[in-house]
Amino acid sequence: MNYERILYEIDAGVAVITLNRPDVLNALDTQMRAEVTYAIGQAAQTARVVVITGAGRAFCAGQDLGDAGRVADLNLERLLRDEYIPLVTAIADCPIPVIAAVNGAAAGAGASLALVCDLVIASEEARFIQAFVQLGLMPDAGATWVLPRLIGNARAMAAALFGEAITAPEAVEMGLIWKSVPQPKFDAEWRSRAATLAQGPTLAYGKIKSALRASATQSLEAQMLQEAAAQGALGRSRDFKEGVLAFNDKRKPKFEGR
Repeated sequence: MNYERILYEIDAGVAVITLNRPDVLNALDTQMRAEVTYAIGQAAQTARVVVITGAGRAFCAGQDLGDAGRVADLNLERLLRDEYIPLVTAIADCPIPVIAAVNGAAAGAGASLALVCDLVIASEEARFIQAFVQLGLMPDAGATWVLPRLIGNARAMAAALFGEAITAPEAVEMGLIWKSVPQPKFDAEWRSRAATLAQGPTLAYGKIKSALRASATQSLEAQMLQEAAAQGALGRSRDFKEGVLAFNDKRKPKFEGR
């Protein structure tokens, strides 16, 4: 696929997807959604960690309301089923870690896109806005699933009903995101974290992601059975053998992701 709406690069195992429509605050149109979905799939096969970030002063302003012509002609149900579900599930099911490096405002579906990632590192200047209600809509693109799990029903309800901006430091405090970084240090921070993950045991990362996502709907026994099966597979991996050897040799392990 030729990328027109995003920038895509891989270096040292880190795939960086940059939403690249700064003139419209990186609003999502059909072409951009298709490109990000495809890029996630490519990264899953060739990289060890994925970073999604935005060009310019925003991360993503959400759905491009001009993408489908007149608003009256916008079929939101079709849009969500055919375009957003593949995009969001590609991120959620990606077998390697996905970091959202939120450089600025993440609004509407842009916030959903960020929050479904495994880790969110945000500039202190970033804002998270469930802007849907301002248009007479409800949160979508997975937001109603993600929000209660991250911050509980009370805060999720307030975020959805009021649609007020949540600053990055506030988002950290309430557990919405992992980390907020001063703007001058933002780029170096997410690149450093991505590099660390790229050198880690990506096979184990995939099992960790699957287990943590399953925990919300499983009993303790079912969760422990999943842990046992996953740990058994990891115990037979080359990475585990390398980890043990490195521990005994008092050196840093060199994981291969297998």
